[in-house]
Amino acid sequence: MSIIKENLKNVEKTVKDAAIQGGVDPKDILLCAVTKTRTPEEINEAIEWGVTDIGENKVQEILDKYDFVAPCRWHLIGHLQTNKVKYIVDKVYMIHSVDSMKLATEIHRRCEQSSREMNILIQVNPALEESKYGIPSEETFPLVENILENCKTLKIKGLMLIAPFEEDPEKVRKYFRQVKVLYDRLGEISHPNLEIEYLSMGMSHDFKVAISEGANLVRIGTAIFGERDYGSRTSQ
Repeated sequence: MSIIKENLKNVEKTVKDAAIQGGVDPKDILLCAVTKTRTPEEINEAIEWGVTDIGENKVQEILDKYDFVAPCRWHLIGHLQTNKVKYIVDKVYMIHSVDSMKLATEIHRRCEQSSREMNILIQVNPALEESKYGIPSEETFPLVENILENCKTLKIKGLMLIAPFEEDPEKVRKYFRQVKVLYDRLGEISHPNLEIEYLSMGMSHDFKVAISEGANLVRIGTAIFGERDYGSRTSQ
């Protein structure tokens, strides 16, 4: 058995166990395989074994790999600069990292030009980590309201969180819990462009805790593909 297939089976079992323990149907948890620095061959192998959604941190990596990867749904999960929006609006299923009206406006403008819509998540940073993007929790609803009023091509699908790294994932449980509260509140709002579906929380190190706190989209790379070897990749 290939290492990717074996790792993927282990991840899927862990996701299933965490979901069942949390009283959630495992089928309701979306696994997004994070492929930063991974080759198209590695990505295609993961797709061969059942992965449907691929997450990339950088626009350039999507562009480099897009034509060489089997059909899948691409997610932009890293920080997105406004000057790079134009390159991906026709390629990605969802942008996870919307954290400003400036970025939302540019995505809307590019989508309007090409007569398309874009699924987005609002990135929240409840820990207020300076090293991470995302808005403070209290700015979530003002930003959502502004986008709904002014960006008609954008479909807000939920929230995204990159939790602080802690050796003990239990230490970040409070942040998952805080964002779940915001997510539930958003779900109470009725608007045609607010289609709350995804709570994107949890990565290889902490996804079990994230699922137990309500995450239904987990972004997992290392646990599927192994440790990254940045020195052997030319793609940035």
